[in-house]
Amino acid sequence: MNERLFGIHGAALTLRSERMGVIASNIANAATPGYKARDIDFGAALDARLASQRGDGAATSDPRAGMVWRNPTMPSLDGNTVELNREQVAFAENAVAYSASLSFVQGKVNTLTRALKGE
Repeated sequence: MNERLFGIHGAALTLRSERMGVIASNIANAATPGYKARDIDFGAALDARLASQRGDGAATSDPRAGMVWRNPTMPSLDGNTVELNREQVAFAENAVAYSASLSFVQGKVNTLTRALKGE
């Protein structure tokens, strides 16, 4: 029902939230020696999530689908691959995309609520 009602935005909200957590973890570990920065390939993860919701036999419901390691432009000497500027930009872009999807879902819910009230 989620996919029929909200389109891809329901799954997108979940993935954006998960990606926000991954990026926040990268930022929190910016000074941890040997920490490897991760990210979620949003397109691949969304495709996998939608395919599993549709019940495609080859689809996986693995929560790590789309998880990738970040390739640093300039790795640090201690083996940490977090580039703080890059993480902050990714966090901001993801936050804007999350807000856009949330606004769409809220608009859809408001429309349905008005329809049920007969307005």
